Amino acid sequence: MKKIMQFMALLLACGNAHAALNVFACEPEWAALTQQLAGDKANIYTATGGLQDPHRVEARPSLIAKARRADLLVCTGAELEIGWLPVVLRESGNPAIQPGADGYFEAAPAVHMLEVPTRLDRADGDVHAQGNPHIQTDPRNFLPVAEQLAQRLIRLDPDNAGYYRQRLGAFNQQWRAAIAKWQERAAPLKGVAIVVQHKGFPYLSDWLGLVEVTALEPKPGMEPSVSYLSQVLEQLKQHPARMVLRAAYQDGRPSEWIAERVHIPAVVLPFTVGGDGAAGDLYGLFDDTVTRLLAGLK
Repeated sequence: MKKIMQFMALLLACGNAHAALNVFACEPEWAALTQQLAGDKANIYTATGGLQDPHRVEARPSLIAKARRADLLVCTGAELEIGWLPVVLRESGNPAIQPGADGYFEAAPAVHMLEVPTRLDRADGDVHAQGNPHIQTDPRNFLPVAEQLAQRLIRLDPDNAGYYRQRLGAFNQQWRAAIAKWQERAAPLKGVAIVVQHKGFPYLSDWLGLVEVTALEPKPGMEPSVSYLSQVLEQLKQHPARMVLRAAYQDGRPSEWIAERVHIPAVVLPFTVGGDGAAGDLYGLFDDTVTRLLAGLK
């Protein structure tokens, strides 16, 4: 009996040593990146879907239950999840993933933030003190995030450090090659004037050289009225644009209203992994984004 108990204890210890990390990813892009780096060393749960507004999420009991069992939380940060994540963290009671713990990871601090406000006033709409949080629309941002995320995986799971380093190296090589191909394909987009429905594309514009003429929202997060859209219409007569962009999760009516009246295409971009059928992973996300933008030129 004693030998059986010792054998069972050994099996349990071996199982624990090789147990996969439980990862709670706030957005699909970070779930996809974690999968690239962690492979079969992680069980990944994605809190939001590709057709869901990441600003507005309900802190459901199912989210709290997943957070309660997580070893690592991977989110954008920069206040993108401010409306729901604090509730999930508090109710989870999981000390491993609270801010400041090794199991709490934000992607935004790894990149150069755009549109950092010079003042903070709620009258200006849904502004973020640290800058625009939609960093996932520029593929270059995934390189520094991947470096820091891999280091965090190693800290939490040092026994598999070599595995994580190998996967990080492979990702960096493949991702840089993919960026070069996307940039070559997207060369005709440089200098193209665009309208955006929501201020969700500054990083995309910075990457490809798109020129944002105006946004359809009078203030970030505020739905435009017909009166305001009429003002935008007059503005576009003076400063024409080639297309109007919106994310797949957004209501298409404002962009369609403008597109019909100024005779430009309304282009729907996946915005994140799972935003449409072609954006099934990180590579598909940017393949499809560039394809859709180029189609908008025609």
